[in-house]
Amino acid sequence: MTALTVRLPNSVHEKIRELAARDNISVNQFIASAASEKMASVMTLDYLQREGALGRREDFDRFLKTVPNVPDAHDKA
Repeated sequence: MTALTVRLPNSVHEKIRELAARDNISVNQFIASAASEKMASVMTLDYLQREGALGRREDFDRFLKTVPNVPDAHDKA
């Protein structure tokens, strides 16, 4: 495990302490979890952009033609 010094505004640190206490976890656990969630979000966006770049309009159009043309459930009301 790596130790890391992070400078935070006092107001942010205090709010992190409050939220960590509310969840019965340490400030370290809270920050590690928050960093992991952000990392997963960025990695997911990167993955989706890479996959999207591989897509072809012709394939999308062909797939869309297989979807039945039926009214939306909200349109029935």
